Order: sequence, then C-alpha cells, then structure tokens
Amino acid sequence: MNSFTRPNVQNDALFALIQSLTKSEKRQFNLYISRLGGNSDAKFFALFKFLEKQKKYDEKVILNSGIVSKQQLSNLKAHLYKQILTSLRMNPAHKNIRVQIREQLDFATVLYQKGLYKQSLKILEKAKTLAIENEEKNMAYEIVELEKVIESQYITRSISTRADELTIQAKELSLQNVITSKLSNLSLQLYGILLKTGYARNDFELQKINNYFEARLPVFEYQKLGFRERLWLYKAHLWRSFLTQDFLKGYKYASQWVSLFREYPKMIQINPVFYLKGKNYLLEALFFIRHKTEFTKELNSFEEEINNQLIPKNNNTEILMFQYLYSNKLHKHFIEGTFADGEYLINEINDYIKQHQSQLDKHHIITLYYKIACLYFGMGKNKECIQYLTKIIKTKKFYVGEDLQCFARILNLIAHYECGLDYHLERQFKDTYKFLLKMENLQEVQKVFIESIRSLGDLYPHQFKKEFQKIHARLQLFENHPYEKRAFLYLDILSWLESKIYNKPVATIIQEKAKKLKK
Repeated sequence: MNSFTRPNVQNDALFALIQSLTKSEKRQFNLYISRLGGNSDAKFFALFKFLEKQKKYDEKVILNSGIVSKQQLSNLKAHLYKQILTSLRMNPAHKNIRVQIREQLDFATVLYQKGLYKQSLKILEKAKTLAIENEEKNMAYEIVELEKVIESQYITRSISTRADELTIQAKELSLQNVITSKLSNLSLQLYGILLKTGYARNDFELQKINNYFEARLPVFEYQKLGFRERLWLYKAHLWRSFLTQDFLKGYKYASQWVSLFREYPKMIQINPVFYLKGKNYLLEALFFIRHKTEFTKELNSFEEEINNQLIPKNNNTEILMFQYLYSNKLHKHFIEGTFADGEYLINEINDYIKQHQSQLDKHHIITLYYKIACLYFGMGKNKECIQYLTKIIKTKKFYVGEDLQCFARILNLIAHYECGLDYHLERQFKDTYKFLLKMENLQEVQKVFIESIRSLGDLYPHQFKKEFQKIHARLQLFENHPYEKRAFLYLDILSWLESKIYNKPVATIIQEKAKKLKK
C-alpha cells in the first residue's frame, strides 16, 4: 500500500495545528499559559506537551497516557485548540493588517458598549483609514456601519455634515464591494467549470463559456476600480483564457495581475498568496506559449525574490513557493530540452515532500511526480520514469485529474516500449486501452495515438520507422488545433515520434526546436 492510499495519520486538526507551530510559537504558548495563572498544570496544557512530542496522532496512545478519559477528550481538544489560536493571535508575527483592523474594531465596539462614544469614533476613524488604504473595503464598510449606528443613536455633534458624509461613504464602499463580490464569484465559478468539465473541446463549448462570462461580468468603470476589484477582474479573465485555451490572452492577464502588485508593492506583504499565484500563472502561461526567453527571465526574477525574502514567508506561502518554483524549474528544462541538467531537482523535490508531506496537497505531489517522470523520460531513463508513473497510476483518482491519469498511462506505455518490455507492454496496452475507453472526454489526439500505436506489435523492426512516420503525420494535424493542442503540453508525443524517425535522442529533438522558439 503506497503513502497515498493509506489513511493520513496526521489528519487530526489539533495535531496538525501543533505540528505546524514554530519553536518561537511554542515558546510563546508556554508563556501565555503561565500568564493565565494556575493553568500550567491544567489538563489541556498536559495534552499539549504530550502531543508536541508525538510523531503521529494516535488516540489510543493519548488515552493510555492517563492525561484524559475518553469522555473528556473531545472537549479538552477543543479547548486546547482555542487556546493555541488565542496565543497565535497575540503573536506579532501574525498581526497582519486584517488582524490589526479587526483588533481596532473590537476595541471601538467595547468603548461604544461602555458609552464612550467619542473615543469609539476616534478609533473607528483611524481603523477606517487603515482599511481603505490597504484595500480592506469589507471591513471599511463594517466600520462605517458602526459609525452610522453611533451617530444615529447619540448626538455626538462631531461634524455637522457627518450623517451625509457617512451615507455617501457607505454607498460607495457598498458598490465597490458588490463589484468585487460579483468578480470574485465569476472567477470562482469559472474555476469550478474547469474542475468539473475541463477545457472547451469544441465551438459549442467555447461559445457557452464566453456567453457565461459575458452574462456575469458586472458593469463597471475601469478607472474607478481599486486594487482588489482589478485583481479579481484579471483573475476572471485568466480563467476564461485558460478554459478556452487562449494561452496568449492568459499571458496578458497573468502579466496584468503581476503588474498590479508592482503598482501596489505593499500588497505583496498583505496578500502574498495572491502574488505567488499570479507569478505562477504568468510562468505557466509563458510555458504554454513556449516563450523561452521571457519564461527564463520571469523564473530568475521569481527565484531572486524568494532568495532575497521579498515575499513574506509563513507555513502557507513557503509551501506555495516550493510548489511553484520547482514546478517551473522543471518546465524550464522541458522547454530547453536540457533534461539531464535538471536531474538534481529530483532529490531536492523528494526531500521536501518527505519533510512536508502532511502539509502538501496530494494533487500537487502527484503533479510533481508526473513532471519528474517526464524529466526521466527526456533523459532516456525509462525505468525510473516508469517508477514515478506507477505511483500516479496506483493513486486514487481523488488526488489526480483524469487528464493527468490518461497521459501518465500513455507515457507509461511509451516508456515500456522504449525499455523493450514486450510482455509488460502487452499488459500495459490493455490497461491503458481499458482506461481510455472509460474516459468520458477523450481527446482526438489520445484516440489517434492509441489506435496507431496498437499496430506496432504486429510489425517487424524494419517497418517501425515507416509506421512512426504515419503516426506522426496523423498527430501533427492536431498540433495547432484550438481544442486539441493542449494534449501536447502534457506529453510531447510528436518529439518522441521524431526521435524514432530520425534516430536521435528525444532531448536532442527538443533542443533543436528550442533554438527556434521566441527570443
């Protein structure tokens, strides 16, 4: 049983939270408990100290420790979880702009409830300014609404035109929040379509996506859009571009997304996750359109930002930095055909996965495995390629999309052919063919390839070259097809066929093509 099919031993929420704590956060929690007084020996603290030392969550081991009875465990865990979050909230490292604004709003609410209205309004005004400056318009609207409550219930006489001013401000913020909500909904809905039905496969689906997008795009004046509204606008356009396989437009909107953060540099500190995703989509779009020079430039820039710590690092962003940086480092070698030069990445990727497996999304691990398999294939190390493809094929479908499973099986078939594993090849072909028959959205490229390669088993070696030429001619028709070209992004079948036709390593074929790519 591989690591993806057995139950995750670290899926307990409390245990995962404790495991995510840094040394300084654990030290602060100890200090926090000691300040509470009389709690240093409390059961929830004893449970914390016990779980802190465990390598995996095991309820039986906890109960055998004598710290808590089975009946009390659930409540004790809930209490400990809340105490850890309270401690983390007090940590300066976690006091980002949102937390600071929320804290000021809480203070103002307490003062309001005590009848100290002017003090409350003074804090609210500062908090509102901070919220608007940092594009936290939902909280700004919430603050204005509390200001309206205080001004309407009590005669503060702070400003004679205060009621009109607050009404106008509330209306403006409300309109901006509505536009943001509609744009973020559209972006999320488009992403949902991508996950559910995949990319557009014909003119009908293309038109359906375009109609869907245009019907839900809110009316707005671009000049009046702030950072947040523009960010969601670019995201919505990006997903539409990817869905319709218009990768050049995808590059345009990913570029605008990243440029937006250059226009508002402090937003990188406030919204590092959005910035990282923008950088990744920009690199992904450049990879799709095979713009080698610009891709290398953006990748080098991304790595420099990470190395110079220009992007805030926490548990979440660190994982994203790893995924995006290494995925695109592999892409660089795919574009250039320098597969052997990228072999060093494999150990680095595997070491990181081993250390952070409980935090990494399983789909992203599987995607990295597929890219490692492609790297080995490009190097001509087909047995190593097969090892990684086997990890994917044996994985539950839940963790990996149908497309990736399909191309993993086709590459597995090719790798077995390259190894000369005739017995295994026959079995692999049957398994692959069965899998493809079950696929609902099989592409023409996949159909043509599987039908064509089936005939190879009946040929003599001297007939192979001619048959490869026939297969290549059939598949080349789809290379620039608007709905079929995506298949070649997953697996460069044409370059492999050319390597067989011209008796050259596949890496050499790709290197020759790379010299002709956009400079």
